[in-house]
Amino acid sequence: MDRSPDTHATHDTQAAQAAQDSRTVYDPDTYARRMPYQELGRLREAAAVSWVDETATGARAAGPGYWAVWRHAEVRAVLRDPRLFSSHLGATQIRDPSSADLAYVRRMMLNMDPPEHSRLRGLLTRAFTPRTVARLGQRIDARARDLVAGIDPGEVTDFVPVAGELPVWTLAEVLGVPASDRYLLFDWANRVIGYQDPDYAASDLASSRSGATPMAGAALSVPPRPGSDGTMPDPRTRAGIPDLYAYAHELAAFKRTHPGDDVVSILLAQVDDAGGRVGVEEFENLFWLFAVAGNETLRNGVPGGMAGLLAHPEQWLRLVGDRALLEPAAEEMLRWWTPVIHFRRTATADTTLGGVRIGAGDKVVVYFASANRDPRAFDRPDAFDVGRRPNDHLAFGHGPHFCLGSALGRRQITAMYAALLDRFATAEPAGDLVRLRSNFQNGLKHLPVVFTP
Repeated sequence: MDRSPDTHATHDTQAAQAAQDSRTVYDPDTYARRMPYQELGRLREAAAVSWVDETATGARAAGPGYWAVWRHAEVRAVLRDPRLFSSHLGATQIRDPSSADLAYVRRMMLNMDPPEHSRLRGLLTRAFTPRTVARLGQRIDARARDLVAGIDPGEVTDFVPVAGELPVWTLAEVLGVPASDRYLLFDWANRVIGYQDPDYAASDLASSRSGATPMAGAALSVPPRPGSDGTMPDPRTRAGIPDLYAYAHELAAFKRTHPGDDVVSILLAQVDDAGGRVGVEEFENLFWLFAVAGNETLRNGVPGGMAGLLAHPEQWLRLVGDRALLEPAAEEMLRWWTPVIHFRRTATADTTLGGVRIGAGDKVVVYFASANRDPRAFDRPDAFDVGRRPNDHLAFGHGPHFCLGSALGRRQITAMYAALLDRFATAEPAGDLVRLRSNFQNGLKHLPVVFTP
């Protein structure tokens, strides 16, 4: 049946709106100003899955485009089926790596499918023993109290660096990185997470620090250098972050001869079902995963939670009155301020998802920031509710790649806010927050707050 002119006009208007919303969601400049929740909401309500063009942004060339997955149920379906939606084929970032880089990044656990992924994850699971996790949890609580003790009551505090210290400290404890070398972890995370933001892309906090170990010296001797066009190399490749790999190599050698009770020492001693151990290259790639993925969610999730409380002061008062709400509050912070905006998979065969035909080899990008506000999965999804139950958010992923460090992540959030509530009665905004320019990380660079007893 032919459609009427009015129907044609409505369809064309809706298509134009969807195209504009897709461009807004893809553009990293959008996120320096705000999270595009309105655009995500319109796209999600229009379709579970829709096409997004990869337009050129700055020095970044246009790409072939991808299928974006907006709704909670379809995101879960993609993440739990690595047979059909592969992490390995094209890796897990929207941008297609070069063929040489792809061959290398495929060796990272983040970009593996079973059974290779299952082997490494099994070894890591054995390294995260209950005793190790319990010990770390107690020390996380103490470190959070120390950080909060350093806040001056009644003075403006930038909460981002305060909050950022805890996940970096925790990561260093997991990895057995000496205190003098820990600013390297800041630099590596800044460069990888903030590669689209000029303030973070060339982060170099460590080179000015004294007392670094020989391991740090080896890293600092091979910094990444700009190419002939003046741009820095992609930090998500080995060539783009040589100092991290140099440090990982030295750390593994040191831990093999001087093992401690950290996760790295335990991991390097593990034997898989075939009698093999973690190899040198495997460890170097695992170190990249720890140093970046083990850092990014909490570095943005902890201050993101504070942004939620500042925007909803009645929720702070609920926590003041009922500490039993801390655990559901941590989940709500991760849902409401979803730190990782999206992740990519690649279709291994022709399939249908959300009523849309997807071809073999097509990029499929799941949007956690949209799924975590899907009204099909959450009552009043835009509301910030520290008592929300149930809360099936996807901030830690889902399926085979569900975050191994999720328990430690939750402990860090509850530890930080328990320490704040123990010391302060109020928290009030003291200026505008400053966002990270990134369409991958929902990041904060500055969050001014005044805490009062």
